[in-house]
Amino acid sequence: MTTTVVAAGYGGPEVLTTTTEVLPEPGPGQVRVKVRAIGVNPVDHKVYSGFMSADPARLPLRLGSEASGVVDALGDGVTTVAIGDEVIAYRASGAYTTDLVVSESALTRKPDALGWEEAAGLMLTGATAWHALVASGAQAGDTVLVHGGAGGVGQMVLQLARLWDIGVVATAGERNQGLLRELGATPISYGAGLLERARSAAPGGYAAALDLVGTDEAIEVSLALLPAERVVSVAAFRRAGDGITLIGGGPAADPGTELRNAARAELAGLAGRGELVVTIDRTYPLAEARAAHDYLRAGHAHGKVILLP
Repeated sequence: MTTTVVAAGYGGPEVLTTTTEVLPEPGPGQVRVKVRAIGVNPVDHKVYSGFMSADPARLPLRLGSEASGVVDALGDGVTTVAIGDEVIAYRASGAYTTDLVVSESALTRKPDALGWEEAAGLMLTGATAWHALVASGAQAGDTVLVHGGAGGVGQMVLQLARLWDIGVVATAGERNQGLLRELGATPISYGAGLLERARSAAPGGYAAALDLVGTDEAIEVSLALLPAERVVSVAAFRRAGDGITLIGGGPAADPGTELRNAARAELAGLAGRGELVVTIDRTYPLAEARAAHDYLRAGHAHGKVILLP
């Protein structure tokens, strides 16, 4: 038997429930993974909140898109992995489960040096950060402005930018500014006076701005500093009319599927060598998915929230 968390309806974390099902078998080109850890992400809540769709025919909803685990069954035609391989599953629909069936193309080898929790929290934030930096057009020697540097994606952006020799000025609250310095960024506070602080922090100007929070403040300050096409946002989908560059899974956004998939092996390699660090904020048992989502939605997480089967 396998245990899975699903959304029985649309709403808040109260709609999440645990079900028990017959152990699934992989079909042709598929692999079954015994899950060791599962990444929890804000987009998971958007799925069951009804933000994307509230079609009752889709219920119950399977949630999650990233996990780590061990291959324990193969479908016909699978050639890239073997039983016993340690893997990372990304773009893996229904990852909130103990036994995950995915296409073999969704799997990346887990480096031996990378823990299960870190592996489960690597790909969505890492691939999003990679996409954002590439979409910004920033090159070595440039400086970018990052709104929301202390979040999961923000921390990945700062680390990749340092590896790529891109300078960063990043916003955060006072208590997180030390973290930004550790990651190589120049921290500034958001709030009143942000535009002036951003200008002072980079007298030579910015090549691009990366909005990871979706606030009007982030977009308006960015547009005051740069042409709209040099403002990249993963969250401000309602500001599409401003001509900014939207990426990710929202309306009118570029999903960057090929770019993100191509980044997986690079991200795993960097993390396995310790050049890219996944910060784990909290872990919860799979059965406590509601509590994990309550915590994530409170906005206090400064790293990844992970479910453990």
